Amino acid sequence: MRSRSRTALLAVTGLTGGLLLTAPQPASAANLVKNPGFETAGSGGGADMPYCWERSGWGDNDFSFETVADAHSGSKAMKVTLTRRTEGDRKALITESAACAPVVSVGKQYDLGLWYKSTTPDTSITLFRHDATAGWQYWTDLKTLETAAGWTEATVRTPEVPAGTDRIAWGVSVYGSGSVTTDDYTMDQVAEPVPDPECTGTAEECANGRWDVLPTRNPVRSMHSVVLNNGKVLLIAGSGNSEEMFEAGTFTSAVYDPQNGTYRQIPTPKDMFCAGHVQLKDGRVLVMSGNKGYPSADGTVGYQGYKDSYIFDPVTETYSRTNDMNDGHWYPSATILGNGDVISFGGLREDSTGSVTAERWSDAEQKWLELWKVNQTWSYWGLYPSMILMQDGRLFYSGSHVFGNNIPGTGAAIYDYDANTVTQVPGLRNKDERDQSASVLLPPAQDQKVLTIGGGNIDSNPDANRLTDVIDLKQPNPSYVAGPPLPQGTVDLGAGKVAQTGAQGKMYVSAVLLPDGKVLETGGALHNRADPVYESSIYDPATDTFDPVAADPEERGYHSSAFLLPDGRVMATGDNPGNGSWNHDVSIYTPPYLLKGERPTITSLIDTEWTYGDTQRITVDRPIAKAELIRPAAVTHSSDPNQRFVDLPLSVDGNNVDLNVTSNPDLAPPGWYMLFAVDANGVPSVAKWVRLDGPRALSAKDASAHVHAFADDPQGKVTGPGRKRTAQNVGPAVSGCERHYGSANVCVPTQFPPAVKGTTKARCDWLKANDYGRLKVNGKDDPLRLDPDRDGVACGKGDVKSRR
Repeated sequence: MRSRSRTALLAVTGLTGGLLLTAPQPASAANLVKNPGFETAGSGGGADMPYCWERSGWGDNDFSFETVADAHSGSKAMKVTLTRRTEGDRKALITESAACAPVVSVGKQYDLGLWYKSTTPDTSITLFRHDATAGWQYWTDLKTLETAAGWTEATVRTPEVPAGTDRIAWGVSVYGSGSVTTDDYTMDQVAEPVPDPECTGTAEECANGRWDVLPTRNPVRSMHSVVLNNGKVLLIAGSGNSEEMFEAGTFTSAVYDPQNGTYRQIPTPKDMFCAGHVQLKDGRVLVMSGNKGYPSADGTVGYQGYKDSYIFDPVTETYSRTNDMNDGHWYPSATILGNGDVISFGGLREDSTGSVTAERWSDAEQKWLELWKVNQTWSYWGLYPSMILMQDGRLFYSGSHVFGNNIPGTGAAIYDYDANTVTQVPGLRNKDERDQSASVLLPPAQDQKVLTIGGGNIDSNPDANRLTDVIDLKQPNPSYVAGPPLPQGTVDLGAGKVAQTGAQGKMYVSAVLLPDGKVLETGGALHNRADPVYESSIYDPATDTFDPVAADPEERGYHSSAFLLPDGRVMATGDNPGNGSWNHDVSIYTPPYLLKGERPTITSLIDTEWTYGDTQRITVDRPIAKAELIRPAAVTHSSDPNQRFVDLPLSVDGNNVDLNVTSNPDLAPPGWYMLFAVDANGVPSVAKWVRLDGPRALSAKDASAHVHAFADDPQGKVTGPGRKRTAQNVGPAVSGCERHYGSANVCVPTQFPPAVKGTTKARCDWLKANDYGRLKVNGKDDPLRLDPDRDGVACGKGDVKSRR
C-alpha cells in the first residue's frame, strides 16, 4: 500500500492583473478558454507565464516551465518538464480567477480539447472547480495522455458540473519524469438535446419505482450476497443462524440466476454463517472465517470464529480451501487493496474473545500471509468494521459496525498500513448508536465522500436513529458533517403498521449504489431484531437530499441484503427476527430510471480486459451523458466496504465513445466491474462486464498513480502500535441476546424496546406479539424474570397471571 502524500497543494503563482504587453487574445466564438494558444504574454516581459495561465503543482520534484516555439499552431506552446520526482506533480493551469477561469453552468457538461507531445506516460488532464461557498478545490482527473512524439489531439468530456460550481480551471498534470508540450486548448459546452422521458408505468411507478415479490422463494437462509462476474448471485447461508442445522452439519449456499429465476444449491464445506467475503481480481470469491460454534445454553460462552478460509469459483461453482488465517474472525472486515491483496480486521476468535490480529491475503502468493509479515497495531476494530480503501491506499474506518458500542475515541479513523498508525476522525454523531448502520463511498469514487446512514445499539436497544453523516476525504482535516435526516416510513410494533414519529429511524439498513449516480437505502428495523421499518429512499450526492420512493413490502431487518443487478434493478433478500424465523421471499426493485422509456444500449465493446490508464472505446445506439464502473456487491449485515462507483470520463465522437480509465489502482482496485452507459435522463444501459487489471495493480507501491494531496493534515489523536496482546475481552452477550431462554438462534433481547415496561407481563406480551412461542429456560438463572413460577418455561400461564 502506497504511503500518502503529506504535502499540501501549492499555492498558485500565476498573475491575474498588471500590465499586458499585448491585448488579451479573445477566445473563438465557441471556445471558452482565454489565450488557448499561449500567444498573449503575461506581465514581466513574457518571462513569467502567459496571460490567463499559471504554474501549479505539489510534492517533491524538480521541474521547469517554458514557453517554446515548437507550436502546433501560431508561434508558442507550453512545455512542462519533470527531471526528478518523488511525489506530486506540476501543471500549467488556467488561472483560477474571475478574469480567466471559464464560467460554467450546474448540470451541464463541457468538451475539453488540446494538442500535445509527451515523453512520459504519467500525465493527465486535471480539473479544478470554484465552489461559490468553499472556493477553489481539486475536482477530478479526466484522461491519461499516452506518450506521443508528434502533435496529437486529446479530447474529453467533463462530468456534469456539481451544484455550487460557477467556474472551472483545467490543464495538464505531469507526474512522471519527462516533458509534456501542449497547445491550442478548446472548451465547448455540450448542447446535446435531452429527449423528454416517456413514462412506461403508472404515474406512481414512474415517480417512485416499483417493488415485485418473486414467485420463487430463496431456498437457503442466506445472509451473504455476492454478485458474480457472470451476473449470477452467490447466496451463502452456512447454518443460516440455525443451531439445529449446525448440529446436523447442514451447511448451504445457492447460486441464483436472474436471467431465468432459478436457484442451484451448492455443497458448502463449513459453517460460513457470518463469514467475511470479497471478490478477488480474477472474479473468484474469497470467504474468510465463519462460525465454529454457537453460544452455550447457559450463556457463559459466546459465538466462536474459526481460522478456515475458502475460495468460491464462479465457473465451477465449487469451494476450495486455502491456508488458514492466523486467528479466528467471526464477523471480519474484508477490503481489497490497490494491488489485489485483501486486508481483514476484527471479529471473534475461537475462544469468543475479540481478535486483534490484522490479516493480509497476498495476491502474488495466493495465501494468507504469516503473522510476522503483516503490520499489527493490536487494535480491536469490533465486528464487521467498515474499512473503505481511500485513493492513496489508506483505509477509512467509517464508524459503521455490528453489535453494541463503537471503538474508543471518536468512532471513525484513518488507518495507514505503511505507517502502522491510526488517526481519529471527528464529527460522527451518536457514535455508539451506529450499530448496523450502512456506509458507502459515494458516487463517483473520485470525489472521496462517504455517507453513513442510521443505526442503533443492540445492547441498550434504543429506538434506531435517522442520522446521516457525510465526510469529504479530500479535505486536509476531514470531519463528518451532518447530512439530511433519513425519511421516515411506517413501523410494525406488533399490532400493525404505524407512522414513525420523532427521531425514529432504522438499523439494519441496506445502501446500494445505482448507475445514475444516486444511492438507494432500503429495509431496516427500529430495534434489535424486531419492529420492521417499511421505508426506502434515494439519496442524491449532488444535492445532499433524500427522495422517498416505494418501500419494499417485505420485512428486511437482521440478516437481510440488498444489491444491484447488472440490469439496473435491485434485489433484496432475507430477514431473521428475534424469534428465529426466516423470510425466504425475494423482492426486486425497479427504480424510476427504468420506467422512463427506451434504454441506451452498448452495441459494441472492443475489449473486456482493461488496464489502468487505458482509453477503451465503446459504441452506443444513442447519446450518453456518462459511463461508469460499479464494483459488484459482496454484502452482509449492512456492510460492503468494497462497493464503489468509478466515473469514466468520455471522449465523444458521435456514437463512438472513448472511456478514459483511471491510472490509480487505489481508486478502482483490480477485478471485475459492471460497465454502465447512462443517458442524460439517468437511464442506464444493461451492464457489460469488464476486468480491470495491469502492471500497476501488480505492484501498487511502484505505481506512480496521480494522487493529489488530501486528508493530509488530520488533527485527530494519532496512535501507533499498542502493546502486543492476544485478544480483546468480549462479553458472551455480544449479539444482544439473552441466552438463558430458548435455543441459540432465538434472540430474546437483553434490553427490551423503550416502550416495553420492565414487568414480567409487559415483556411476555411483547414476546408473544413477536411470535416467540414456547421458550425453555436454560439453567437455573432467570435474569429477565420471565419464569416467576420456576417451572422451566418462560412466560407460561402461571408467570403472567396477575403479574404487574
